[in-house]
Amino acid sequence: MTPLRIATLAQETPLLIRPDLPQPEAPGVLPIDKPGGWSSFDIIRKLRRMLGLRKIGHAGTLDPMATGLVICLLGPATRLADYYMAETKRYTGVLRLGAVTPSYDAETEVTATAEWAHLTPADLDRARAALTGPQQQTPPMYSAVKIGGERLYKKARRGEEIERPARAVVIERFELGAPVGPDVPFRVVCSKGTYIRSLAHDFGALLGCGAHLAALRRTHIGAVGVEAAWTLPDLEAALAAQRLPPGAPA
Repeated sequence: MTPLRIATLAQETPLLIRPDLPQPEAPGVLPIDKPGGWSSFDIIRKLRRMLGLRKIGHAGTLDPMATGLVICLLGPATRLADYYMAETKRYTGVLRLGAVTPSYDAETEVTATAEWAHLTPADLDRARAALTGPQQQTPPMYSAVKIGGERLYKKARRGEEIERPARAVVIERFELGAPVGPDVPFRVVCSKGTYIRSLAHDFGALLGCGAHLAALRRTHIGAVGVEAAWTLPDLEAALAAQRLPPGAPA
C-alpha cells in the first residue's frame, strides 16, 4: 500500500472518541488513556475481551510505569500502525536528579547516587539545550529492541550489558519546569523512536549527577490527544449500557 493510500485510509477511518463506540468488526482508531502499572499489551488483552474482537493492535508502546495515550487499532485499521507510529509524540513527566537506575526509570533500584543541590537553573538549561534537536540516542538495556535475535530486556534481566547502536531521533521541544528538590518537571515533543528514559539518563549524565525518569505521561500522538481518549472503566460502562435493551435500567 502506498504512503498516499495509507494517509487517505487514516483520514477515512473513524476516530472512536466520546460519544462514539466501537462496533463489531468495524475498523476504527480507539484512543485509550492507559493507567499506570499496565503494559500496552495488557490494554489489548482487555479490549479483546470487552469487544469480542481478536484483531486489535496498537501504534506505539508505553512502559508499564507510564500513563496516557495509547492508540488502539480495531480490525482492518491495524494496517495503520506504521502511520500513527511515525507521528510526533508529546509527553509530560518528572526527571529525578542525583540517582541512576539500570532501566533509566523508577522501575528498578537505584544503583548510584551523586550530589545535585549545587546545580543552578543555568546548568539545567545548558543540558536541556544540548539535548534539543537531532540526536543520536542509545536505547536502554531494559527495552524491547532486538539485538542478536533477543530482546534487550531479557539480557538485562540476566545482568548482561552489551553495546547498543545509537539511533537518530529528533527532540523538537524540551521544556523544564521549576524543580522541587531533585525532581524536575518537563515537557517533550519528539520523533518516532525516542526513549524518554534515555533522555532522562542523558540529561543526568550531562549534569554529572545522574538522573532517571520518575514519572511519564503521553499526551498526544500526532493530532490525537489524551483528552479525547477513553479510560477502560468508562469504556466498559459505556459498552455495557449500549448492550442494554431499550427501557432497561442502567
